Amino acid sequence: MSGYSFLALSLACLAAAIVLFVFTQVLAGALLVVLFLFLISGIFIVNPNEAKVVLLFGKYIGTVKENGLLWSNPFFLRKSISLRARNMNGQTLKVNDKIGNPIDIAAVIVWNVTDTAKATFEVSDYNQYVAIQSEAAVRHLAGSCPYDNFEDDHATITLRGGGDAVNELLVNELDARLAQAGIRVSEARISHLAYATEIAGAMLQRQQATAIIAARKQIVEGAVGMVEMALAKLSDKGIVHLDEERKAAMVSNLLVVLCGDRNVQPVVNTGTLYN
Repeated sequence: MSGYSFLALSLACLAAAIVLFVFTQVLAGALLVVLFLFLISGIFIVNPNEAKVVLLFGKYIGTVKENGLLWSNPFFLRKSISLRARNMNGQTLKVNDKIGNPIDIAAVIVWNVTDTAKATFEVSDYNQYVAIQSEAAVRHLAGSCPYDNFEDDHATITLRGGGDAVNELLVNELDARLAQAGIRVSEARISHLAYATEIAGAMLQRQQATAIIAARKQIVEGAVGMVEMALAKLSDKGIVHLDEERKAAMVSNLLVVLCGDRNVQPVVNTGTLYN
């Protein structure tokens, strides 16, 4: 109930007790003092985004979420629980991904208490419960997805390229684990992801080699297209008629020029192709 009327009533009892003591009505004054202490001990404050779990001799009575100055049975035991959203920046963990490569991974989790009864009675310490279960969820996620698809071409979700899909998997995993404690996860994101130190150098070289191969492949495809276009233009416009051997020599020279990673040095042929 609202605590303002009980506050006024308790102050009135205190004032009346003082008056009775002045007029030597000790017994009546003492009774009013006891009534004042009973009333004033039942007054409590609930702040915004806070709740009070109420117990009576070990029995759960309910949860007070109404804000302001309130009054309840003074024999009730009231325990405060925050309903605010909280950030947890998990520590960096060294785990093996789905393929078995050691990686370093960490996650940032935003959570809040939604069921105060479960948070109070289902687990011994819900803050510690969140920390331990979050670490277990991150380890499970890392073991379910490969770091990238270099070694697993059929992987649909990878830790490095999964983005929102990986975050959604982590949120679902955490919600399933933390539901027992009455906790809802509103957001979870990977904050740190890297190969472990012992293999980071080798993986970097592999990534560089893969990038070089991909670039070379694109260069060769472009060069072949340019050579094909050059031969077609020469043939259509009749600029020069080339036999198969001269076409082969021209294709070889153009590919060297277009695919080489260094500037070529031209050689001027003053004779013929056969001399």
